[in-house]
Amino acid sequence: MNFIRYLLSKQFRNQLLLLFFLSVFAYIGLSMWLKFTTNHEQKIQVPDLTKLQIEQVEMVLSELDLHFEIINSTNYNPSFPKRSVINQSPEIGSFVKEKRKIYLTLNPSKYADISIQEFYGKPKNEVIAQLRSVGFEIGEFSFVPDLGKNVVRKLTCKGKDLKKGSRLPKRSVIDIVLGDGKKR
Repeated sequence: MNFIRYLLSKQFRNQLLLLFFLSVFAYIGLSMWLKFTTNHEQKIQVPDLTKLQIEQVEMVLSELDLHFEIINSTNYNPSFPKRSVINQSPEIGSFVKEKRKIYLTLNPSKYADISIQEFYGKPKNEVIAQLRSVGFEIGEFSFVPDLGKNVVRKLTCKGKDLKKGSRLPKRSVIDIVLGDGKKR
């Protein structure tokens, strides 16, 4: 009964009104402070940085008061200039606030080097599939006197003989020397 009497009392009503006004005041104050400190209405459109070199990116972003961070380069893409931007986050046209970081992925200066696997004595089709699967291109075929027909006897690239473990850039053209299958 005392609790119900307290809820109906003038003292409880005054405390409830005081709490209401303090809450409204705190909400308005906090909203104004956040609007001021977070630059709520300000937005900068993210420019297109693709195919730009780092020096150009620095100039463009410094004018907009934006920063950038380079993320590891991915696979080489020949349709983009070397060491240029191939991807960015946030996306082109997005809106950000000043001092925001734009994350960039750069095009490496060349294809990654790939190691040649064991090939000697394997069938032609197996070696071709193995080379293509890691990103090499197949060039010319030539034959040497050998009992094994279409058995790989040597790999070359630009006239140099390759061995197991040799490293070449992806997309290198590899010539294959095969046995002709004729008895001598």
